Amino acid sequence: MTHAPAPDPFDLRLKDWAPRSQLRAAVTDVTEPAFPVIDAHNHLGRWLTHDGDWMIQDPGALVALLDECGVETVVNLDGLWGDEVTANVERYDRAHPGRFVTFCQLEWARLAETDGEQALIASLDDSAARGARGVKVWKSLGLTFRDADGTLISPDDPRVIAVLRHAGELGLPVLIHTADPIAFFEPLDRHNERIDELAGVPDWWFGDRSVHPTFDRLMDAHAALVLACPGTTFIGAHAGGAAEDLDRVERLLAAAPNYTIDTAGRMAELGRQPRRFARLVAAYPDQVLFGTDIYPVTAEQYRLHYRFFETADEGFSYDPGSEVPGQGRWDVSALALDPALLQRVYAGNARRVLNL
Repeated sequence: MTHAPAPDPFDLRLKDWAPRSQLRAAVTDVTEPAFPVIDAHNHLGRWLTHDGDWMIQDPGALVALLDECGVETVVNLDGLWGDEVTANVERYDRAHPGRFVTFCQLEWARLAETDGEQALIASLDDSAARGARGVKVWKSLGLTFRDADGTLISPDDPRVIAVLRHAGELGLPVLIHTADPIAFFEPLDRHNERIDELAGVPDWWFGDRSVHPTFDRLMDAHAALVLACPGTTFIGAHAGGAAEDLDRVERLLAAAPNYTIDTAGRMAELGRQPRRFARLVAAYPDQVLFGTDIYPVTAEQYRLHYRFFETADEGFSYDPGSEVPGQGRWDVSALALDPALLQRVYAGNARRVLNL
């Protein structure tokens, strides 16, 4: 009786490789934060759902979860404009005072119209009157919105500057997401460290230079916008959009007192350079805000974040439960932030920026 040859263990496709770490390191369970928390970056509305229904079916149950996890307030970035602002404000902010803060958005495509700048300024006025407490600018500004002549509208376009200066005049902070991870702008080849992720969501690749600008061009425009609007408070989403280049982030933090960053969605990047990021927090303790960008958020995810910010644990997964981590094939180590810094990052800075 002949037997089939044993499979060659080295004949393995990358997509089938799911190594299990053998590191035997400390595991610290942090069930509640050391200080109250404000989640400065989350999505509760209808904008990002597949069926157009609310992201959160039961806001009361979410409030109970926030109480369990020590979260005072959540910023909801899904107000959009017009009646959608009102719907979000009534469902969250007014129904649960103090627990939610809704941001509006802007129809940047209208800049292709003759009166687009004034239309967006009027939209800001209307959203503020409806109860919006800030403005969310998504990465599509700089990547997809085009002017009447077909050119991409850059974040440092003079009309964008004028509109966001007006946000400052209204007292509305601007949370702005510019670009995306650097790997999303690099060639799709064997050197790309986010190839797993891009294989699953190919629309996130912006490496075609005939269509999209470079990462550096977008981040230069991001900085130019912030510096041109000194009266507007900015929150640079996702560690200022350059979590892989904290020297760049620090330069803008130093140059612009009106600039802050949030940590949302970047545990993977910050956790592979925890000492470097901890130094940034220590150098700019009033300019870093806690955020998750996990929707719908869970108690387990909040507790993972607390472990990341508070402990000195090393070599753990930022994406537990997934065989292949979603944002790169590596583990992370925690920040072990000093308690005085932690208190500011968790909530103190957000209270000031959000006027809470």
